[in-house]
Amino acid sequence: MTLPRPLTAIETRVLGTLMEKARTVPDSYPLSLNLVVTGCNQKTSREPVMHLGEADVQQALEELKRLDLAIELHGSRVARWEHNAQRALGVPEQSAVLLGLLMLRGPQTAGELRLNAERWYRFADISSVEGFLNELAERPADKGGPLAVLLPRAPGAREPRWAHLLCGPVDAAAARSAPPHCPAATSALDERVQALEAEVAALRAAVHALHQALGLPPQPALAASDGPDTASPDATCPGTASPAP
Repeated sequence: MTLPRPLTAIETRVLGTLMEKARTVPDSYPLSLNLVVTGCNQKTSREPVMHLGEADVQQALEELKRLDLAIELHGSRVARWEHNAQRALGVPEQSAVLLGLLMLRGPQTAGELRLNAERWYRFADISSVEGFLNELAERPADKGGPLAVLLPRAPGAREPRWAHLLCGPVDAAAARSAPPHCPAATSALDERVQALEAEVAALRAAVHALHQALGLPPQPALAASDGPDTASPDATCPGTASPAP
């Protein structure tokens, strides 16, 4: 599939969140709008950290649905959402995992991707990661063109980093100036915090559903978003070139 246009930063954050939660919290998946917002605004495993409101996320979900990258499910009191990225993009499971990580965490080396993928998919070694990244970079035009690119090695860096192309061409200069990730030192704590945040979000959703079933008004704490609505729905991905007028 060839995307009719590049995705925005918010759309990639929402899509990456759906892809992540499908693997890390399957009991809460598909996700309600509230859980998608919570996942998008996590302070761990996200680069950059965002503060999206429900309106931003709802609009992004509708756009992803129009692009066949997300599916809206009905049948309960609250609509739920799941991603359709792997099927829509026509990529194998391993490639979809790598794209999801690049969407959520920004440019990473093959070694960082293998480490960060532990809860998503266990790659045998770094060579396996590099093989799927090369496939994404060499994706032929008749299948939609490349979905990833190997960036020039930044000054002082030991390894080059990879970036996704779902937002369009990457600004290599901006990517080189971005601070490198240090997952080895923070991965265990990040994963624990992420798991706790997911559990809290699931409990909030359960309490909200119980209030609805009993006809009680929602608690203000459950209705509030995770942060101020400061992002613009039309923002482009960090590190990407602005589209030509």
